[in-house]
Amino acid sequence: MNINAERSETWRAELRSAMKAKERTEIPRVHMPELDAEYRSHTRTEEVNLGLTPEQALLEAKRCLDCANPTCMEGCPVGICIPTFIKNIERGEFLEAAKTLKETSALPAVCGRVCPQEKQCEERCIHLKMNKESVAIGHLERFAADYERESGNISVPQVAPANDIKIAAVGSGPAGLAFAGDMAKSGYEVVVFEALHEIGGVLKYGIPEFRLPNDIVDVEIQNLQAMGVHFVTNCVVGKTITIKDLEDDGFKGIFVASGAGLPRFMNIKGENLVGVMSSNEYLTRVNLMDAASPDSDTPVFKGKKVAVIGGGNTAMDSIRTAKRLGADRAMIVYRRSEKEMPARLEEVKHAKEEGIEFWTLHNPIEYIGNEQGRVTHMLLQVMELGEPDASGRRSPVEVAGKTELIEVDEVIVSVGVSPNPLIPQSVKGLEVTKWGTVVVNNDTMQSAVPIIFAGGDIVRGGATVILAMGDGRRAAKAMDEWINKN
Repeated sequence: MNINAERSETWRAELRSAMKAKERTEIPRVHMPELDAEYRSHTRTEEVNLGLTPEQALLEAKRCLDCANPTCMEGCPVGICIPTFIKNIERGEFLEAAKTLKETSALPAVCGRVCPQEKQCEERCIHLKMNKESVAIGHLERFAADYERESGNISVPQVAPANDIKIAAVGSGPAGLAFAGDMAKSGYEVVVFEALHEIGGVLKYGIPEFRLPNDIVDVEIQNLQAMGVHFVTNCVVGKTITIKDLEDDGFKGIFVASGAGLPRFMNIKGENLVGVMSSNEYLTRVNLMDAASPDSDTPVFKGKKVAVIGGGNTAMDSIRTAKRLGADRAMIVYRRSEKEMPARLEEVKHAKEEGIEFWTLHNPIEYIGNEQGRVTHMLLQVMELGEPDASGRRSPVEVAGKTELIEVDEVIVSVGVSPNPLIPQSVKGLEVTKWGTVVVNNDTMQSAVPIIFAGGDIVRGGATVILAMGDGRRAAKAMDEWINKN
């Protein structure tokens, strides 16, 4: 047994003797403090969740049973050593907890805020088998990362000696950043190419600051820069430069994580009216281009009667943003029931508290406009749930003859996205599905063109931050092995 293992076993024995398992299970789960709903629905930059205090974090960490077989880790796409970081918190060693997180996660402060822990690590928590609430793993992850940042003692993960091999990542979203971090740790010279003027991808343009502040993302990126990762902005691979250019420049491996930025629409009557736009355009303009500012060169329209079509996290982000921009009436329109909504339960809860209306089991079939071509109404078809579809969810079917006409002045469509075709169309031999996603080996993330690996939305067509990060980590491991074999 090595010294670290001996030390870990000693800590475990001390903790077990200090508090018995039954005592731990009797501690109620802490609840994250939040901004007042009425106040927060009028501010775009203040974060809704306020984070745990040290006292709350210490108490919540005591709930962890330090299982011999920690099933929570099975639910983590990036393989965080969950019991270790939580036990560090229980001992009051908050900075050590943050270091543990950084061993496997490039973005702990981000993941602690936006990961669907309730469907991943927390869903596997042994407390649930005892009819108790799971340990608040996500809250504790956020606490450790925030404590480190606020302390000013930010640790930089150790990197291997430079091997002088250049590696490229296309896209600076969660998949690209996770990939870059792991490759930098292995000694590679990593360059990340970003099409936009800011680094962070969907973390910056897609998620509002009231859920994920930009300065949190910036600190995570600065940590990667401290590890030696280079970033090039305003560079569209496939247009500004090509994959061939990268190969000619000496890059030995290329990870494509360019996301899925092309919006989908429903192809219904009136969709081309002024005031109907995609959630991608709406959130990008507000979050990245400051289009809500009165001084903006390209201001976004601030609707008073706003409907968002869809039931995912992006839909919630859009409608909650519209509310903050002054909407008197803000509505979610979703064709299934609330139970089938893919959005996080927390996001639905927050939206309701902020006064968002939920028109579930309704689906738009037409948008109606005025003589100036601006949308004024939406015609909704009443739906009911039929048999399960291929995804296992019950399919929505129309209730014959039942419709409702609702007044609107802005409609934001959030029914999915498609991958940007620039790279798939510009690389000969790259295999692509009928949906435009890149085909890869699911274990290695390697494409039909050996030098190209891919992950995140360009492969999945739409994924959570943490799943994209898992792709990036798998690709980094496999690319390292592939390069060393060749």
